[in-house]
Amino acid sequence: QVQLAESGGGLVQAGGSLRLSCAASGRTFSGYAMGWFRQAPGKEREFVAGINRRGGSTYYADSVKGRFTISRDNAKNMVYLQMSSLKAEDTAIYYCAADFSFTIPTLAAEYNYWGQGTQVTVSS
Repeated sequence: QVQLAESGGGLVQAGGSLRLSCAASGRTFSGYAMGWFRQAPGKEREFVAGINRRGGSTYYADSVKGRFTISRDNAKNMVYLQMSSLKAEDTAIYYCAADFSFTIPTLAAEYNYWGQGTQVTVSS
């Protein structure tokens, strides 16, 4: 079992940057693919980025490709989302999620564990 806790959200101007962190508990963190999702008011939760168990493979939603970077440090049980060139439409609650998988799932229903979320607000 994995427990997740996000941090690093906040208010930033359009064009700015933020780095989200997700701390994971449990000794088997390296056995989980990790994903970042976001949910804006009135919208469904959507996939943002994912990274495989060892960190050698990543996948991004088209809307964030080239602006966001996902990474992980298995020694520290951490996963990160570096966000740059932020836009107003990036405003949402951001969640990290874990799935005991060899691949990088992109559907929310495929992830078994979720954090509580962290708010990101981009002002235009």
